[in-house]
Amino acid sequence: MPTAADPSTAPAPTLDTPTPIAVAYGDGIGPEITEAVLRILDAADAPLQYDVVHIGKAAYERGITSGIPEDAWTTIRNNKVLLKGPITTPQGGGYKSLNVTLRKALSLFANVRQAKAYAPFVDSNHPDMNVVVIRENEEDLYAGIEHQQTREVAQILKLITRPGSERIIRYAFEYARAYGREKVTCMTKDNIMKHTDGLFHEVFDEVAAEYPDIESDQLIIDIGAARVAAQPEQFDVIVTLNLYGDILSDITAQIAGSVGLAGSANIGTDVAMFEAVHGSAPDIAGRGIANPSGLLVGATQMLVHLGAADVAQTIKNAWLKTLEDGIHTADIYQAETSHREVGTEAFTDAVIARLGAEPDTLKPVRYRSGGIHVEPAPTPAQEKVLRGVDVFIDWDDDGRDPDVIGHGLEEAAATVNWGLKMITNRGVKVYPDGLPETFWTDHWRCRFLPADAEAIDFARILDLLGALHNAGWDVIKTEHLYTFDGRRAYSLGQGE
Repeated sequence: MPTAADPSTAPAPTLDTPTPIAVAYGDGIGPEITEAVLRILDAADAPLQYDVVHIGKAAYERGITSGIPEDAWTTIRNNKVLLKGPITTPQGGGYKSLNVTLRKALSLFANVRQAKAYAPFVDSNHPDMNVVVIRENEEDLYAGIEHQQTREVAQILKLITRPGSERIIRYAFEYARAYGREKVTCMTKDNIMKHTDGLFHEVFDEVAAEYPDIESDQLIIDIGAARVAAQPEQFDVIVTLNLYGDILSDITAQIAGSVGLAGSANIGTDVAMFEAVHGSAPDIAGRGIANPSGLLVGATQMLVHLGAADVAQTIKNAWLKTLEDGIHTADIYQAETSHREVGTEAFTDAVIARLGAEPDTLKPVRYRSGGIHVEPAPTPAQEKVLRGVDVFIDWDDDGRDPDVIGHGLEEAAATVNWGLKMITNRGVKVYPDGLPETFWTDHWRCRFLPADAEAIDFARILDLLGALHNAGWDVIKTEHLYTFDGRRAYSLGQGE
């Protein structure tokens, strides 16, 4: 199958065979900083060929609600790599976020954000901070599968897959190798969500065992986020699920003190997109003062992704040397440490002049050649056995007395040889032997097991549902209870 970060259709670039990439200049300060970055890439002899695509504000104004014309889609998909300047999404009018559209349509499963301090040359409260958050981009609660089931209860499905988990976790370890990093930390909440977050943690442990050269550990997300906020220098690479990664990315960006210097990558199986973290800043557009650093850092990520690590290393070290020499744009200029305040063009010239140089105080970067390769293993076969069913009932009668619903459901189920194991309300067991202090809504999870067998087929569940319906119960949802290779694959109710 294609590799996740080094497209199978794109050979590793050489100076003789430049790799075509799509380039979007973007909106606001986008054209200025994109032109600056391309000048630096060219000066460093980056083995690239640019195919410009016109996406963003101009496309929105032509009535294209995604901001991406059809010809741009074709170029991006053919070239496999997009270097994108910041985009302005118009307010109102039903316009879609261009980034979200690209991530979802092109299956860009990994979001990669580095938050690094460049102290003392750029002010930071955490001078030793250098954290990369690698966030799964497609699954988890952000799949957006929601339903309102009763007057009082809405639900969202949290979907975590083994292939999706392995893909992002393996990418994190390969990223650590490519960028010379030493440790990968997994963050989950599997002490509570044992089957979803538990699967992610389980796969993390399996993959980590294949990378003995890289240290690994795991933290529960709440204490992990607190430690990131208080002591970010303890972390190197963090890999986590979609929601947690979204939150951690914002925490690290906030405390690093250098959002304008941060690049971002969205990596897919076939296509990858590289950009700056910051927005289009239309208030300073055209004034020649924008800092191109964020997009330049994104471009170095792109070069490593493509296998041109030597060029990425040359550019990044020249940029670090420029910062170290105190040649700063207005957004990071400080009288104590800056030597000269410059605009976009002069900053670009300074980086170009330092190509081949390395910083003295800041740590030079060292990248591994060859790109980043990810190929998840096939999921092993398992014996899947149907053991029972959770039936969700909408019921708001008789003062919501659990004994009333419990006895009524037992009577109906017994007619088709089913037994009621328990009832929970918002996950807490309320029948049998619930506590009167528990708050009850109109949404009841009722766990049924067959009274005469350990394993069943779907026809038995239909019998049960028919009996419940005929008895007047409002069934709103079901979840089958399986074992896989004999292991229970469903959660117990709290108090069960």
